Amino acid sequence: MNFTWIYGLGTVCALALATALASGADRPQWGEAWSRNMTSPEQELPSEFDLTTGKNVKWTIDLGTESHASPVIAGGRIYIGTNNGRPRDPKHQGDRGVLFCLDEATGKLLWQLVVPKRTEDIYFDWPKSGICSPPSVEGDRVYLVSNRGEVMCLDAHGMANGNQGPYQDEGEHMTPKSAEQKLEPGPLDADILWLFDLTDGAGIWSHDAVHSSVLIHGDYLYLNTGTGVDNTHRKIRLPDAPSLVVMDKRTGRLVAREREGIGPNIFHSTWAAPSLGDVRGRPQLFFSAGNGIVYSFAMPAPEQLAAAIEPLTLQRIWHFDFDPTAPKTNVHTFVGNRRESPSDFFGLPVFHRGRLYVAGGGDIWWGKDQAWIKCLRTDGEGDITDTGLVWSQPLEKHVLATPAVGDGLVFIADCGGKLHCLDADTGDPVWQHDLGGEIWASPLLADGKVYLGSRRGSFLVFKASREKQVLCTVSGLGPISATATAANGVVYLATMKQLYALAATPAAPSRAALP
Repeated sequence: MNFTWIYGLGTVCALALATALASGADRPQWGEAWSRNMTSPEQELPSEFDLTTGKNVKWTIDLGTESHASPVIAGGRIYIGTNNGRPRDPKHQGDRGVLFCLDEATGKLLWQLVVPKRTEDIYFDWPKSGICSPPSVEGDRVYLVSNRGEVMCLDAHGMANGNQGPYQDEGEHMTPKSAEQKLEPGPLDADILWLFDLTDGAGIWSHDAVHSSVLIHGDYLYLNTGTGVDNTHRKIRLPDAPSLVVMDKRTGRLVAREREGIGPNIFHSTWAAPSLGDVRGRPQLFFSAGNGIVYSFAMPAPEQLAAAIEPLTLQRIWHFDFDPTAPKTNVHTFVGNRRESPSDFFGLPVFHRGRLYVAGGGDIWWGKDQAWIKCLRTDGEGDITDTGLVWSQPLEKHVLATPAVGDGLVFIADCGGKLHCLDADTGDPVWQHDLGGEIWASPLLADGKVYLGSRRGSFLVFKASREKQVLCTVSGLGPISATATAANGVVYLATMKQLYALAATPAAPSRAALP
């Protein structure tokens, strides 16, 4: 994975639309509840901000030097993945994956998870990319997939309440294999409660920077595994590896997996996390796989999962071929072909009012310059490729974003630099805006506004309506990969190197002191 950063000029604009801080709610996972919609019920969020004067900037803190994960807010804490480009603890030096736990009110670092890089092959754990997965939080438990492809359960309090169990090997885990002496956990280190290595435990083959957002339902975790091609990009080394797994959140035990034969036709990797929806009283698990197929699985009964000795097989309800005219055999011979290739997915499938909204297309690094957003029916059975499509709308080049759907509109951004506003019922274009650079983040729809950042370093706020209206443009922020998050009356904007808390605040922003 080659990241090319495009820096813009340092200009800041502010438009006169004053707002007030509103009471709100936490944002404990990436996306809205189980549907994974990029929307938020927050009210009275800022429509503009100015980094020069500090207007509507509550505080700002430094992250690492690359931060691709979106922030998650729960229980008075902010969790965000980054790298160790600017170490917070002198004992942790060099390239690492890092998860910060910050105080929500001030941005002060409370503790951090520091994970050494895998060293067998750079394609297992891409250099300097840090932890790209946003965690999911429930109570005082934090569930995360690390840069090493490990599913972790962390104590939200870190080591402040002691080293809780059953996992007790934090020192060994944080110590690189090349180190001469084992590191000892300190007050700034994370407390790992349990850990499951997907490589050894599920037989997967990680590729590039792992991206997974854990879906919590009852006592179980549902997540994509990140399995993909080897370092040649022309071979699936472990074709039987699962792409979607279910784990017991209490113990980390693997209890179910898909067995759809996805592996051999994964074009690049498995980046899209699952979503969940209730279809006429029947819960369905939706999954956009690395072979270009969208699946619906029946939710396993909890008693079946609890009794499973060996991992159960997830039962498919339907499947939809997102790109039916794409190559279906010898798929890796099309690597680097910008005219013809299979399709894959980066963004999540979004369930909204009985329909599923999915964006996908040719791979950004290795595939064709085509992408689409499609709306699917969810009440079918079997192969619904010919019967399940409600509408399809082409996008530009490639798409990494997850849709935001609300008020009869769909907002989706693509790597052609465009934000598209579409009619949710018909897919007809309503308007589009050119941000002037690749967009990896997803649009956030909240409080009648759309928040979106670009890889060129601009961050824009739009009015969420059928008439295009740009409320504010802020440039020169440096590349933005992360989706903005709204929680408790605040918009959190993460760039590669900074995290900004945006709300109605005094003119002089605070800067969190480093420990």
